[in-house]
Amino acid sequence: MPAFPRKHPMFRRSRVLLGTRRTWRPRVVFWAGALGIGVVSVLFALLADEAQRWFTVLTQTGSGWRFYLPLLITPAGFVLSAWLAAKYFPGSQGSGIPQAIAARHLRDDDDRSQILSLRLAFGKIMLTIVGLFCGASIGREGPTVQVGASLMLSAARWGGMLQTRGVILAGSAAGIAAAFNTPLAGIVFAIEEMGRTYEARTNGLVLTAVILAGLASLGWVGNYTYFGMAHEIASFADWPFVLLCGVGGGALGGLFSRLALKAMRRIRRWNGLAPMPRALVLAGVCGLLVAVIGILCGGLTFGTGYDQARGAIEGEALPWYFFIAKFAAGVLSMISGIPGGIFAPSLSIGAGFGSTLGLLFGTATGVAALLGMASYFAGVVQAPMTAFVIVLEMTGNHDNVIALMLAAMLGYGTARIISHEPLYHALSRDFIAEALRRKRRHEPPAKPV
Repeated sequence: MPAFPRKHPMFRRSRVLLGTRRTWRPRVVFWAGALGIGVVSVLFALLADEAQRWFTVLTQTGSGWRFYLPLLITPAGFVLSAWLAAKYFPGSQGSGIPQAIAARHLRDDDDRSQILSLRLAFGKIMLTIVGLFCGASIGREGPTVQVGASLMLSAARWGGMLQTRGVILAGSAAGIAAAFNTPLAGIVFAIEEMGRTYEARTNGLVLTAVILAGLASLGWVGNYTYFGMAHEIASFADWPFVLLCGVGGGALGGLFSRLALKAMRRIRRWNGLAPMPRALVLAGVCGLLVAVIGILCGGLTFGTGYDQARGAIEGEALPWYFFIAKFAAGVLSMISGIPGGIFAPSLSIGAGFGSTLGLLFGTATGVAALLGMASYFAGVVQAPMTAFVIVLEMTGNHDNVIALMLAAMLGYGTARIISHEPLYHALSRDFIAEALRRKRRHEPPAKPV
């Protein structure tokens, strides 16, 4: 029987479809990286929840003196986390989303390695866990974005992939999808927040990464809704309240963004003379104030705020002062310089704000909490599509989709009046500027003509 001719048209088409060894290696490495993001995200979530549980066990059980332990544990943990971040993991401070955004704009691989690497991914996870163990008002979702982008970028380098900006985007989207079990939100986040100049050719990368990371997460912990199921529906009579909640939540979110940006810029100038000592003093003071706020509020403001937000969505009214206290704890935790995100705390602040308005105006607190989450989060990050999609997926409440969309859009529009700069993109410019300064320091002086 004659051999099948290698130049036969059918053979050539099959090679195009199936690829060669040179094209398969990047694909396999990319798929493995996406699956790895899902596994690491779930492990990160389990460790973060355990750290927060241990803080609660240490400070809110047993004899009365334990209730005041945060006055010692929280400042000490803030100082330790800030010191480790500055000395061993520079570039891990804060949320992690600004670092991923900045890395997409940097062209030099060495510059990207300063904010995205396997070492930084490890440090980000460990230090976020330290922050939650000491009661910081932080979340793990933003850090998961930096971890996902770091893992995917490292996999791309090893596999020889050339689409660096695309794999960073895909890793970031996969991190969000796996952290919240919200695949649609991961894709929308990639389009709206990570890549304001989104490229159609990255569609396949983002979708593949989100699907594989989601499969890894589902395989480990199963399908779930992050904040449980919300059953209350906004009626036509609630629409004036939707407008009020949207504008109010957006104003509060814009205020958070404006305060955080102004404070961090002043702190950066203040730290310039003695970076490490002043950074540690700042971390200690912020930690002490977070501890005081938490003790005065009976421990409600410590940690992510997940339990409080879930309770509000399920109809349990939060204390009227919760959102104010959580707002203050969130600002202090963010400007302290420790690694940690603002996603979960922002959602809990929004839930508290909505719950308080619901009590004042006699609206169902579950619906009010949903609207507050969407409007406040849209105001903080100025990404309305991400805000309403993420709340929609995390609560499984598809009956309120129009109300959530309106609240998010109103929140976004109101926040734009108060804070003209989107928070994450404004912070990303600081990392880009630092990379440029570092490059100038290492450039040889120009030769005289």
